[in-house]
Formats: sequence, structure tokens, C-alpha cells
Amino acid sequence: MGNQIELRHIKYFLAVAEDLHFRRAAERLFISQPGLSRQIKQMEEGLGVELFYRHNRKVELTIAGAFLKEELTRNLKTLDNVFSHAKLLNDGLGGNLKLGYVGSAMNQIIPDLLLRFEKSNQDIVISLKEMDNQKQIESLLSQDIDMGFVRLEKVPRTIEIRPILKEPFCIVLPKEHHIRDSSFTDISQLKNEPFILFDSQYSSSYFEKVMHIFEDAGFVPSVSHYTIHATSIYKLVENGFGVSIVPKSLISGSFKSLKFIELNKVMHRTTLSVVWNRESINPVLGKILEFLY
Repeated sequence: MGNQIELRHIKYFLAVAEDLHFRRAAERLFISQPGLSRQIKQMEEGLGVELFYRHNRKVELTIAGAFLKEELTRNLKTLDNVFSHAKLLNDGLGGNLKLGYVGSAMNQIIPDLLLRFEKSNQDIVISLKEMDNQKQIESLLSQDIDMGFVRLEKVPRTIEIRPILKEPFCIVLPKEHHIRDSSFTDISQLKNEPFILFDSQYSSSYFEKVMHIFEDAGFVPSVSHYTIHATSIYKLVENGFGVSIVPKSLISGSFKSLKFIELNKVMHRTTLSVVWNRESINPVLGKILEFLY
């Protein structure tokens, strides 16, 4: 079987498995439809399994075909990463590392980590991408990123999670707001204000903690806007659409028209964690993890 199935067969199979249409897949692959059908037939004969149910008007994956699609997609991603790493080594570099992060991790955690890491690893190419929590998990599972920084408590079994920062919340107010540090007692003073909050899709566990803050203060907030981006929150507060609650690490000096008051009497804390895929074969991942502890 090994001598009969070639990389081109896998490429052709995945194209048909994605499109579930031989003609469209053939056009995308720039080969004839009969030629593509022959290649798929060769693969089925080589494996000794039927990969597709062929009907007059549609194509469906068999159980074996669906399994093969999932496994081949995952393993080809690993193979792509191996080739990319080999190319970097050939170019005289030590490898690459792709990081995902929520915005608050960039204020201090990631810059401090990279400064320490790059002192002894200057030949590593590092790429950074801001992503919401769930997108990071999906990207770790598909091995599109190597490590992430999230505000989650539950992750899939193949994902390792380690807390690195537990911090209080802050309220975000327009600079001219009548409540100041000296006059602030608790969040119930803002019960008549509209709130701008991170959407629950940002992190359900984070959202629940924020809701507990309101619950403990004895009121249900009137929410004018939900978003998944801190910058959007700050812009909305800045323009008078409401007030907000954010993690302390999101305090920003870039918005001169805002002020932040720490909720230091509130018992609830939010946790920033680092996550990675246990099945990752990137040798650079182990190196940077050493700098976290």
C-alpha cells in the first residue's frame, strides 16, 4: 500500500473531501474531472476502502473517508510545520514560534517574556497575533499557533493550561466623570450607568466573574454594548456610551480621556493563563516554556 499511495493522492482526496464535488475540486486543482476521479479510485484501491458515496447529484464521505479527512488534515499540518522548521534551519535560524494572545497579555506579560527569551535565542523568529480566547484554542488544536495567552478555565484535554497572572478588576470611566478615587466606595455607585462589557463569547468564565461582581453589589447592570476588544471598550467609554470593567492589566495610558479605579475590595479575580498543545512537535516551544517558571 505504501508504494501505491502518494502525496498527490492525499492532496486530491482532501480537495474532494472539502468540496464534496468532483468538478469543483478538479477546477481548483487544475486537472480534468476524469483524471481526478481516476486518482481517487487509485487511492481507494490502494487502501482497500471506499472513501466516497457517489450519487447522481452529490458526493458524500463514507465513515472511513471522514476519518481519513480529519486525520490527514491534522497530520499534514504537522508535516507542514516540520518542513517550515527545516527551511529555517537551512537559512541559519533556530526555528519559529507563533503566539496568540488576548490584549491584556501584551501590556506586560508577553513583552517581559520575550525580552528574557530573546537574550539567549536571537535566532528564533517570533510572530504574534491578537486573538480571542476560543480562536486561540482552535488554532492550537490545528497547530496554527504554538502557544497562547487566554482567560479561560476549561480547555480540551490535549491542551495544557498554566495560570501565570491572577489580578483584580478595574472600572473604566471618562476622565470627567464625577466619581473619583477619593469618592469611590463600591460599584453600586454606578448602578444607574450603562455598562460596556466583554461579550460572553470572549470567555464564559470571565463573563460569569464580572456578573458575580454586580450580583454581590446588589444590582443587575444595564448593558449598552458588548464587544470582544478592549480598544472598542475604551473608545465607547471615551465617547460617553457608558462605563466598563476590565482586568487590571488592561489599564492603558494611551487613552488620556479615561481614568481607571481598581476594585481592590472586590474578592473576585481574573486569571491569565498560558496554553499550548501537548502534541506539538515544535522544539522551540519547550525552550520558551522554561522562561515562564
